[in-house]
Order: sequence, then C-alpha cells, then structure tokens
Amino acid sequence: MASTLHVNGDRRPSNAKHPSAPSLMMNSHFAPVGESPSREQYEHGIQVIDEDKQFNENLSTYLNIEKIIPAGFNYHLISVFGSQSTGKSTLLNYLFGTEFGVMSEQERRQTTKGIWMSKNKREGADKEAKGMAENILVMDVEGTDGRERGEDQDFERKSALFALATSEVLIINIWEHQVGLYQGANMGLLKTVFEVNLQLFIKDSKTIPKSLLFFVIRDHIGTTPLSNLRNTLLQDLSRIWSTLSKPPGLENSRIEDYFDFAFVALPHKILQPERFKEEVENLATRFREGYKDPKKNGLLDEESLPVFLPQYHRRIPADGFAVYAEGVWDQIVNNKDLDLPTQQELLAQFRCDEISREVLIAFDETITPLEDKQAEGIRIGKPTVLAGLGGAMNQARVAVLRDFETNASRYHKGVYTRKRAELESKVDSRLKTLFQKQLSAAHKSGADTFSDSVSAAIKLGQKKGATYDFAQIVESEKTKALEKFEEDAKAVLVEGAPWSTYEQELNLYQKDLEEASSRLRKEEMRRLATRVERWVRSRLGESVGLEFNKLGSGRGGSGAPEHGEKPPTEKDLWDRIWNVFTETVEGAERRFTDRARSFDASPEEVEVGLWRLRRKSWGVLHAKIEEEVMEGNILLKLRENFEDKFRYDEHGVPRIWRPTDDIEGTYTKARESTITLIPLLSRFKLSSTSASPPLDAWIGSPPQSVSPADEEDLAPIGGVDEDDGRSLEEEMTVLSEAKQQDLLMRFKKTADGVYVEAKRSAIGGMTQVPLYFYGLLLALGWNEIMTVLRNPVYFIFLILVAIGAYVTYTLNLWSPMARMANAASQQALEVGKERLREFLESSDTGRQAMAMSGRSGGRERDYDEISMETLNGDGKKKRREDEDDLDDI
Repeated sequence: MASTLHVNGDRRPSNAKHPSAPSLMMNSHFAPVGESPSREQYEHGIQVIDEDKQFNENLSTYLNIEKIIPAGFNYHLISVFGSQSTGKSTLLNYLFGTEFGVMSEQERRQTTKGIWMSKNKREGADKEAKGMAENILVMDVEGTDGRERGEDQDFERKSALFALATSEVLIINIWEHQVGLYQGANMGLLKTVFEVNLQLFIKDSKTIPKSLLFFVIRDHIGTTPLSNLRNTLLQDLSRIWSTLSKPPGLENSRIEDYFDFAFVALPHKILQPERFKEEVENLATRFREGYKDPKKNGLLDEESLPVFLPQYHRRIPADGFAVYAEGVWDQIVNNKDLDLPTQQELLAQFRCDEISREVLIAFDETITPLEDKQAEGIRIGKPTVLAGLGGAMNQARVAVLRDFETNASRYHKGVYTRKRAELESKVDSRLKTLFQKQLSAAHKSGADTFSDSVSAAIKLGQKKGATYDFAQIVESEKTKALEKFEEDAKAVLVEGAPWSTYEQELNLYQKDLEEASSRLRKEEMRRLATRVERWVRSRLGESVGLEFNKLGSGRGGSGAPEHGEKPPTEKDLWDRIWNVFTETVEGAERRFTDRARSFDASPEEVEVGLWRLRRKSWGVLHAKIEEEVMEGNILLKLRENFEDKFRYDEHGVPRIWRPTDDIEGTYTKARESTITLIPLLSRFKLSSTSASPPLDAWIGSPPQSVSPADEEDLAPIGGVDEDDGRSLEEEMTVLSEAKQQDLLMRFKKTADGVYVEAKRSAIGGMTQVPLYFYGLLLALGWNEIMTVLRNPVYFIFLILVAIGAYVTYTLNLWSPMARMANAASQQALEVGKERLREFLESSDTGRQAMAMSGRSGGRERDYDEISMETLNGDGKKKRREDEDDLDDI
C-alpha cells in the first residue's frame, strides 16, 4: 500500500509550481522585512508582516514591480486562515502557482511565520487559468494553534483581524475531522475576531462591503456529504454570532448581513493525488469576477459560482493599498483595545477622490480648450488674449466646487474638508496658469500695440507735413495702453481666489511701456538725426559744389588777374568751405536741439545726438570733397580755369587770336597760374591760419553717456579717434603726391591742346593775296569803280558792305559764315530732291522709274532723316552714335 500511495509526496506537483524543497523553507526566497531585497526575491513574493509584528515598508515597491498599482481597483486580495500545518501554503501553491514555503513532513515544524504575499503566478501562464481574474494577490497568514506560539494568541488574533479587514475573500482551511470542533475549527478565534470587527469596523451594513468566508474542507473522504458539513459550520457560526457582544443598534443583526459563505471539499492530497489536483483545478476556475443575480439565486450550481463579487471589494485604490494596510496594522498592533479607524473615513477618502475625478471631467471640458489655445499661441510666438476667459474661469471654478460639495459633503467631514482643499488647490493651479498667461498675453499685445500706435501716429504726422509732438503722442498712447491692460486684467479676475490680482503685472507693464517709450524716442532721435544729416548733405552738396565751381572762373572780369596775387575764389577756397560747413552744421544743430526737446529727450541724449551729428557731417563734407577732386572733375575745373584765363582778356572779353598776338606768353601765364591751384587743392588748409581747421576741438570728445551702439555706425576720423591710427594732417590731405603729379601731367596735356587749337585758328584766319592782283583789279574795274563812286546809292551800299566786311574780319567770322552758307546750300539741295521725289511718286510713270532704280527704300530713310538737327557744321548729315560706337570697337 505504501508503495502505491507515495505518502511522502513523491508524486506531488513539481517544485516549479508549488515548491516544497527544504531550501524554500520559511520563504527565504521571498523579499523579507527589514532588508533591501533583490528584484529576483520580489518576483517570488514579499513578507508583509514578520513574526515580530513589523510591517514591510517595501510593500508599495512590490506592488509596483508586479504592475498592481496601475490597475487602480482592478485587483483582488485573498487571505488563507487556519490551524498550523493544515496545508494552507500547499493549497495556495496549487491554486495560484505561488511559491510559498511548505512544511517538511519529516520535521513537522512551523514554516509560515508572519504574513506573506504573492501575486497569482498562473495568470496568463496556464491555459486552464484563462478564466481567473486579473491581479489576484494572495496572503498566507501564519497558522493558529501552533506549539511555537503556545498560549500566546495575540499575534493570531491580530493577524486574523488584519486579514479580515483587508481581504475580499478569507479562505478558512480546515480538515474534515475538525468540523464540529470548537478550537480545531478555530471557532474561538473567529468569535474574538467577529466581535472586535463588529465593534470597530462595522457601523452600517448598507455602506460597508461584505467579506466572503470561503471554507475549504481538506481530506474529505466523502462519507459525510458536503451539505451536512456546511450546515454544521453554519450552525456553529450562527451560534458564535448570537453570543457576540454587539454594539447598540445592532443587537438584532445577523451574521449574513456582514458575511457571505462558500464551501468546498477537497479529497486527500496524499491518498488521492490525481483527484486532489483535479478538484483544485476546478476550484481555481471560481476565482473570477462576477455578480450575484437575485432572480437566479438557488438556480445555479453553487460550486461553479465566482467568488469575486463587487460587494466584497474594499474599494481601496491599488496605489493606496500599501498605506491603507500599514495604517490598519499600525492601529491593530499599537492599541491594546484595537481602536481601529472606521471604514467610513476610508470610504470617504475613496469617494472624495472619485467625486473629485468626476467633477473635474466637466471642468476639463471647459478649461482644456482654453489651455490648448493659449499653448498654441505661445508655440507660434503670438500669445493671444482669449475673449471671455474670465467668465469661463469663474463659472468653471464655481461649478466644480459646488458639485463636489453637493456630492461629497455627506462623508467624513475631516476627509471632505481636506479633499476639498486639495481639489481647490488643483483647480486654482490650472486657473492661475491661465490667468498669468492671459496677463502675459495682454502685456505683450499691449506693448506691441503701443509701439505700433506711436509709429503710426508719427507717420501720419509726417504725411500731413505738420510738426507733430512726439512726447504728446507717447503720453496719449501710454494712457490708452494702461487703460486697455487694466480692462483686460479686470475681466479675467477670479472671485474668491487669493492669487487673482494683477498689481505686480501692472507694475511690470508700466516698466515695459517706459522702456518702449525710451526705445521709440531713441528711434525717433535716430530718424531725426538721419533727416538732419540728409539736410546737411543737401546743403553742403550745393554750397561746396558752388565753391569748387568758382575755380573754373579765372576771368579778369570777375576780378581774377592773370598774374600776381590769386583772386579770393582761389586762395580763400578752404576758408569759405570751412565757414559754409560750420554754419550749415550749426543750423542743423539748432534744428536738432529744438526738435529733440519736443521728444522729451534728456540732455544726455541731446548731447550724444549733437556729437554724432558733427561726426556724420564731417563725413558728408569729406565725401563731397573727394567727389569734387575726383580725376575727371578736378581736371575739368582746372581746364575751365585755364581757358578762362587764356581765352578772355582782363575785361572778360573773348580773345580773337591773330598772327601778331603773343599767344605763347598768354598761354604760359594762364597755365602757370592754374598749376598753382594743384598744391592749394592738395590739402585742407585755412589761409587765415595756414593750418588745418581745428577738427578735433570742433567735434569734441565723446559724451559720458555714449553707448557702443551709438558708435558702431560711425566712421573713424584721423586726429580725433585714437584707434584710427591717422593724424589730423593725414585726415586733411586731399591729394597725395602721386595724384598731384598725375594731375599735373594730365592738365599740361589738356592745356597744350587748347594752345594748339588757338594757334591753328590764328594761322587759318590769314589770307595771302599777291600785290599785282590789286593793280590788275584796279585797271580792269576802273569804270565800274567810278560808276559806283559817282552814284550815291551805290556808294552808300559800298560803304555798308565795307563796314560789314571789316566787322566780319575783325571778329574772325568768315569761316562760320562760309560753313553756314555751305550748310544752307546742302539743305536746299536735299529739300529740292525731296520735292522732286514727291512729284515723281504722284505719277505712275515716275513710280515705275523709281521701282526700276531699286533704291527707293534706302532713299526714303535718307530723306526722312533730313532735318536741321541731323546736319553737322559742314552741312552734311551727322553720323549716328551707334555708328561711332562701332567705329570705336
């Protein structure tokens, strides 16, 4: 018989499923109390309370590792309760695949000390476990009536009370032969637990969840039917309940008001191992979620009903279970009279949290879109002032607090007050963020609008051409901006919220407006400086250009002798330019100062502006001088100066060169006089002091309030800026030595060309007539001469012709008259040809003749182009510019 029964468990399930090896004795592979367990230990389970009544502070860590905390309420807790060495741990290992340490049959000593917990290991692993509920937590409680504890039943009672207070299902593991016994069936311990539980935990059976007492009768042989065993246990429990000391008002309560009961019988594990495993598998399928239908009560097989019903759940969120369990155990352990906190407070905490989440749904529907709009505006860089935000915030806040108060105020007052404060803090945190971002958006929008409005008002004043008051515009727009900000800020105030105030933001806004005003004033000062600089450039361009143009006038008629001391137009050139420059800049400074005062600018800002104006003005003058002394310009002015002195006499009358005139002498004097202008123009030097103008003193040193930004666009000036590396003399140098030599050579070539032209005109005006021609003319024309002299009319006409010829000769006009006559004759010839062409085109015969010539098109173009403007000085048609360009190429 022994060989077939395998009494020592040789045929028990493998250790992987329910280990019982000596190495796993006392649950040493679990995460114990008071240590830093490894993750591998956590994977097996955790010791919740040790034999010394110490609670494991790492329970929340274990729940997190097992992914119980994110489950919320989707978890279940089972505890096993019974006498020592009745196979409680073995039963749990078979049911849930846990690895609780089991008793060694050879030693027969206590294995489970304290309270241990493990998650259902069969979940998602066994096909047979598909119907089991998710996240089942199993607590293995130290057995009662053990010899190790002896008569000390304090831990037994407290652990049983802890299991009953926290678990949905309390499995009471007893042997069949213990049914009907008082101590063997733990009836005495159950009585104590029921009584304390009734006094301290149960206040109202309608609001307190029930617990399921699940009796598992082990080693059931089958002689006594399960129904008889169930009746015996129910009778014993009812008798115990009737003897309890019940609180006032609960004298007539029944045990069924607080507990449900379920019963199952399992065959002998050692004698009937196959049936034992089969029945355990059937029992495991009952650990699933379900509900009790009163209409079907009694119609279904009780042995197949689920054990996890909604009314059993303690409704403690998974993330708070560790704290809840620790609090329950702390009260159980530290109070001799077991003065536990009521479940009403725990329920209030849960319900307040649940109600808070519910009322926040409507709050989110109102506030979340507003938060999204604000976030979108910030993301794209354009914060928006949301219309109606203040009203929406006030309504949402009042509604969420009112709904919470309506639904949660009937629960525990202390919990309700605390939870209401938490909800108000959460709501106010989000509303405060909206409030602050709305103020920030109004701040930014108002500052931008202020700047834009001031700029628009300035542009409008400039278009009208009238003088606008910048300070008045800024003050007016600032007042409007502050009024608008206060209007937006008041509209978003939340009643009853201590943080709902905008004074601090208003102060910041005023500071920003001041900074914007200062920035706009600086910009306007810059624009004013630009306008003044433009005015200076225009005035200097005209005045300096006029002074340089006077160099081209060397005529005596203008007081410019050809030798001796130079005229004022030459020797005082730089003095006049400096005077014109300083007078122009002084006028610009007056304009700048008067206009800057209307901007409400500080004296320091005006001082910096004037300093910049003087530097900029010098740059304008320097650029204008460089423009005037460019090679082409200065060479043209030197030629004009030379020609004025060479072509005109001391009275300003044009010279008519004759062969007898001293052309060489006049040319030499005019050229030497003009050449002396080159050294004069080479350096900016005042004739009154024979030195450069005091540019450094005139510009002045930089003001104390000048900033690097004020200097970054200024060109360096030699003799004024130390960093420039040039002296004042170098700054005043207009023409270098090399340029002077090059200019001298070019001028001499130009002057030589003028001289050659004068010589040619003098030689071309001479006529060589032989003397015998005059005698022959007198002999042959004697009669005609006498006729003219004797006739008064002819004589007067002769006198007039002689006078005209003399004048023409004197003015050297014979050549122009000859060219004019030639041009007139050519014009007459072309016009005659055109008239002939028109005559021929009017007849058929003429057109045929023109067609035969084959040149009608070309002649048309020639005739169309004939006009006085198209003829040159010789009476011939001028060549076109494109023809000249082609010749050049």
